[in-house]
Amino acid sequence: MVTYAMSHLMGLVKTRLLISYFFSKAHLLDAYYGAFVIPDTIFQLLVIGSLSAAFIPTFTRYITKKDVKTAWHVASSSLNLVLLVFSVISVVIFIFSKNLSLLIAPGFSAVQINTMSDLLRVMLVAQVFFCISGFLTGIIQSNQRFLIPAMAPIVYNLGIILGIVFLSPKIGIFGPAVGVVIGSIFHMLIQLPLALKLGFKFSASLDIRHEGVREVLKLIPPRVLALGIDQIEQFIAVVISSILIPGSFTLLNVARLLYAIPSSLFGVTIGQAALPTLSRISLETDRKGFAEIVIDSLLQIVFFALPISIMFIVLRIPVVRIVFGAQSFPWSATILTGKMLAVLTLSAVSSAVIQLTIRAFYALHDTKTPLYIGFFCALFNGALSLLLVKVFDLGIIGLAFAITMTAIIEGFILTWYLYKKIHWEHSLSLNLFSSLLRMLFAGLITGISLWIPMRFLDQFIFDTTRTLPLVALTVLTSAIGFSSYFVFSYLFQVKELTSLVSLIRRVTRFKNILLPQSKEVLIVSAPDQN
Repeated sequence: MVTYAMSHLMGLVKTRLLISYFFSKAHLLDAYYGAFVIPDTIFQLLVIGSLSAAFIPTFTRYITKKDVKTAWHVASSSLNLVLLVFSVISVVIFIFSKNLSLLIAPGFSAVQINTMSDLLRVMLVAQVFFCISGFLTGIIQSNQRFLIPAMAPIVYNLGIILGIVFLSPKIGIFGPAVGVVIGSIFHMLIQLPLALKLGFKFSASLDIRHEGVREVLKLIPPRVLALGIDQIEQFIAVVISSILIPGSFTLLNVARLLYAIPSSLFGVTIGQAALPTLSRISLETDRKGFAEIVIDSLLQIVFFALPISIMFIVLRIPVVRIVFGAQSFPWSATILTGKMLAVLTLSAVSSAVIQLTIRAFYALHDTKTPLYIGFFCALFNGALSLLLVKVFDLGIIGLAFAITMTAIIEGFILTWYLYKKIHWEHSLSLNLFSSLLRMLFAGLITGISLWIPMRFLDQFIFDTTRTLPLVALTVLTSAIGFSSYFVFSYLFQVKELTSLVSLIRRVTRFKNILLPQSKEVLIVSAPDQN
């Protein structure tokens, strides 16, 4: 969580620099963000699809059985297979980059399409290193080590920042695109030493007949389809925003960067930490232990994500001004981004829970259920987006509403079907609902504790037209709100408060996390390594 927070901080710095350098030419910034969609889709489908649903559960099983030789053989064959498929797809995309840009951004001008096409070709290079880096992440996380993989996005953002600062004055918008390539190399190199230390030995094998590789291949297609459906949301956002005023897609991405913090900081981290453990427990016939870990993880995610989500809703304008308020970012853009942030954040907790529930299905080797649910939600998102933007003329806010409604519905359906699949005990359900109710009460009080001081300090104490008073208002109000949340969580006996204490203790033992340990210790003492 600490390293993900650092990564998001670097991401905010990166976005602030992009706005400072390029928002006055918003059409170029739209093209830059649009060019990300296709490479990101390839990465999601080939790498994330292969890892989360197929490779990590299979690799973990061999590691658990101490069949290390087979585990590395499966790892090398799976990596080579993904690289081979990626190479073929990349050649096709490189050749038809302009046509693909026209397809997903029909409202862009000719200049934007040409720029987007060239940026897309540059960013394709980065995906080669991401393919390798993604498998290194899977190997390291399967060995219950999460620190180094969590640091990889930090150095990735650092690469983009270097590209913006040092290359943009010479090559313009292509500076951050080259920075993406530099960052992807950093993303790979920071993980390589630990992966080698854990025993990874690359070989040129492509043994698709091996039982483990066949299992990976069997699990990949449903996950790829599910992620492909998830990516439809990205394509819908580009297509619709391209026909709106220039800068619309950029503002949506800016708002989503903040909105994603609770989901990434808590949903992704806890979900990633739980996946190897859930994969091992799924082999047991008794589902009680599996259900207990899912519910405990879910409650921890909600406990941590809820107060940040409430803070973003109440303090949306101050937060946007502090993070993105460059001279080139006008007040109208601040107001619109704040509105989108408030709308999107309504589903932030649900988005965080989705990160866990999907991984729970994958640990059970069930990739079809998330696929079907994702397909339904993609259709819903597309229909609702068109309705709100074209019929009700809500503009980019309509897209934000569609994303929020889709995430809430998807989170609820996934959780319900997971409950139906593992049939956890009635006592666990009571514990779940009781804890959620207590958190909601604490969250409601937190919202009031944020809004009242904010209004008072803004009216009578601080001149928020200046940066330092605005920062002081935000920090002081947030401190009051979070303090209220923790106090009332204690009074309402929300037991997840102990997770915060445990997290603080783990951070204070940071030196122990960095110490090298044997593979056997890593597996046995998994909870202490998170």
